[in-house]
Amino acid sequence: MVAVPEHSEQQFLLSNMPPSQRQIRLALGIVAVLLAAFGVTAPYLNTQLPSVSATIPALETAILICDLITSALLLSQFLITRRWALLVLASGYLFTALIVIPHALIFPGAFTPTGLLHAGLQSSAWLYTFWHAGLPLAVIGYVLLRDADSATSMSDRSLVAVIGVSVAAVIGLVCGLTWIATAGDWLLPRIFLDTVHADPSRIWQTGAVDLSLTAVALALLWLRRRSVLDLWLMVVCCAWLIELTMTAVLLSTRYSLGWYASRIYTLTASIVVLLVLLSETTALYANLARSVMRQRGAREARQIAMDAMAASIAHEVSQPLSAIVTNANAGLRWLTRATPDLNEARASFEVIVNNGRRASEVIGGIRSMFKKEAHGRLLLSANDLVREVLTMVDHELQTHRVSVTTDLRNGLPQLFADRGQLQQVFLNLILNAIEAMGSVTDRARVLRVSSDINQETSDVVVTVKDSGTGIEGKDNDRIFEPFFTTKSTGTGIGLTICRVIAESHGGSLRASTNKPYGTIFRVTLPTGDL
Repeated sequence: MVAVPEHSEQQFLLSNMPPSQRQIRLALGIVAVLLAAFGVTAPYLNTQLPSVSATIPALETAILICDLITSALLLSQFLITRRWALLVLASGYLFTALIVIPHALIFPGAFTPTGLLHAGLQSSAWLYTFWHAGLPLAVIGYVLLRDADSATSMSDRSLVAVIGVSVAAVIGLVCGLTWIATAGDWLLPRIFLDTVHADPSRIWQTGAVDLSLTAVALALLWLRRRSVLDLWLMVVCCAWLIELTMTAVLLSTRYSLGWYASRIYTLTASIVVLLVLLSETTALYANLARSVMRQRGAREARQIAMDAMAASIAHEVSQPLSAIVTNANAGLRWLTRATPDLNEARASFEVIVNNGRRASEVIGGIRSMFKKEAHGRLLLSANDLVREVLTMVDHELQTHRVSVTTDLRNGLPQLFADRGQLQQVFLNLILNAIEAMGSVTDRARVLRVSSDINQETSDVVVTVKDSGTGIEGKDNDRIFEPFFTTKSTGTGIGLTICRVIAESHGGSLRASTNKPYGTIFRVTLPTGDL
């Protein structure tokens, strides 16, 4: 089973949308600028500069805000896609956001000469090492999970609980590492000789671990790249590699030009993904809003057309019916006279017959819209039609918090059908399913759409299953009757029209009970030229 809306995800979510050429050029340009800046400053990295005590609090406050917002945006995408890879990545950004808080507090000279929280000489250095291992590990987990990841069918309440557990776990991890770096300072290998100078061999050994993890994360992203998010995570990894190269290989003192520059690279890495998420998400939601407006406009136009058609039908049918009633009364009067006038009565009855034929012709004209000979039929794919309808109702699915899965069989034969009419059938069935699950609160709202082929008849079968309240057994045979409805606001003609359309294509529409909850609708359609 594949989580849906798959096509919708590819269109509207950064975790699945492929990058454009403009985005690729922009990302390469940013990496080139970072490398150029590194090349220009490389000869002067060890130039000692004045100590500015506000540097760490100011920069790390900005990093905290950026990474918190980035984590929140990724968690929102996890709620939509329900993919664990995004939860892992969001947890990684949450980790980097939270760990800068104790790092700023214990950094020597930021708030006190030796740092808060009873920090020791090595505390900030080791916390920096833990910090720069967290996000690469999260990126590695994101890439490895993504390819084998499938959308979970958990309810929204369960997803919120999972997020709560993840946040609590990250907070616990940050607190534990902070305790190790402060209370266990005397147990950790010595990296700094004093508050400014480090042991070059020690700093290289600890930095090599972070460098290796970041390099592995970048390599995996490069080998398995496919989305906008992957592209900008690679930019982040490049910025971190440059920063770690400075701090672990080329520097051994604080407050040098390279030390200040490395902090700028860290801030740049935090800002990059945030800006991309904000800008691209804004653009995507703008496109989505325009798409929804277009769909609503089309629906309103169809509603207006249906209203106009109904008014026209009522007008055309009411005239012969009125004439039938008038002439029937006249005929009765001619017959009930003391001396019945059979000629006048016969004339009235002939007018009744003619008006009855006229009314029949009006109804026949309506039915002709659904005959096999109707114009506008062409070869089309049932799977493509299902995907189009799911995209159309994506807003309703998200509004009603309905999780959708599809099992669309590959290689189905094509149908010779009217696209608009079949689209109305699938649209009506799916919207009915969404409404049926609207009152469900004690279980997941799951819509399952599948397609298959009947091996005996070679017909295409499209199945729509919901987990809603279902239809009572006594109503199973009546739901397709005109004007019968189980909804307080229903008209009772939607399913009738759907069945007429299916039968006009040589197929059928049937309903049955979905165990343990909900209803199953099966649309059977013959293949080829009808």
